[in-house]
Amino acid sequence: MKVAFFNTKPYDQEYFDRVNSAGTHQIRYFSSRLDLESTSLISDEKVVCAFINDNLDAQVLHKLKDKGIELIALRSAGFNHVDIACAKQLSLPVVRVPAYSPYAVAEHGVGLLLCLNRGIHRAHNRIREGDFSLRNLMGFDLHGKTVGIIGTGKIGEAFANIMLGFGCNVIAYDVVHNEQCIKSGVTYVSLDHLLSRADVISLHCPLTPDTYHLIGQKALAKMRDGVTIINTSRGKLVDTKAIINALKSGKVGLLGLDVYEEEEALFFEDFSAQGIQDDLLARLTTFPNVIVTSHQGFFTQEAMLNIAQTTLSNISQFEQDGSVQNGVL
Repeated sequence: MKVAFFNTKPYDQEYFDRVNSAGTHQIRYFSSRLDLESTSLISDEKVVCAFINDNLDAQVLHKLKDKGIELIALRSAGFNHVDIACAKQLSLPVVRVPAYSPYAVAEHGVGLLLCLNRGIHRAHNRIREGDFSLRNLMGFDLHGKTVGIIGTGKIGEAFANIMLGFGCNVIAYDVVHNEQCIKSGVTYVSLDHLLSRADVISLHCPLTPDTYHLIGQKALAKMRDGVTIINTSRGKLVDTKAIINALKSGKVGLLGLDVYEEEEALFFEDFSAQGIQDDLLARLTTFPNVIVTSHQGFFTQEAMLNIAQTTLSNISQFEQDGSVQNGVL
């Protein structure tokens, strides 16, 4: 099928071209984000391939339908950037990549935790300037600490197994209990119990109306002083203003973010020449006990290959018989 591929980076084209080496699909790559204006780039394509910071609201979906698009192929697991109700109304199927590499995201979350706890990022910068002191670099043993995991799907399960390997006491909250987690030694508790008992809290749940700003002023007030929070899931799970106040007061001791609630206009782009125009994000980056990465948790060789393979397989299946595999609707 003919595919209009938006938000293209060099690594996207490398892996999709590798998987599509036989030329099964005709892909036109665009560097532009998908929005109402950039839909003008579509000519006779029948499929749009989009990423997490593309805009697939009702206006865009109606425009895509008018231009003859028959399938939206997301190269991501998340789909909160898509107006699903509108897509359903338009009979416009949406497919995704439900699991590309849970280990990639889980391992990145652990990397943020270790780096923050032991001050590795600060030590690295100091050593480059000839400062070999240990000032303000003291961390804590993860062994024996209570780690709370919110969301125990594939990624949360992978994170839990790593933390259990460190000798942590792992508790979890999810509306659906993962039997594998229970067998591994994870204890399910109420959300309030998790918030009040965990030394480290890691977020691995989807963004829904119920989880929007899950970590806000009320939730933060229930946590232990000096709590460590890691978010590799969705930016809008965390109320940024509330977390900044919690950092200033010392309620939050360490914060690792691979996502940010207003990341759509920032992440995956280079703003080094102009500086960060988002005041809240700029404020976050001034804290020495905060690490922000640019939604790179998924970014491993294995994950990129799986994303390309699953996305093109979804398109091929639709082309062959009109059926939808890995559908959101």
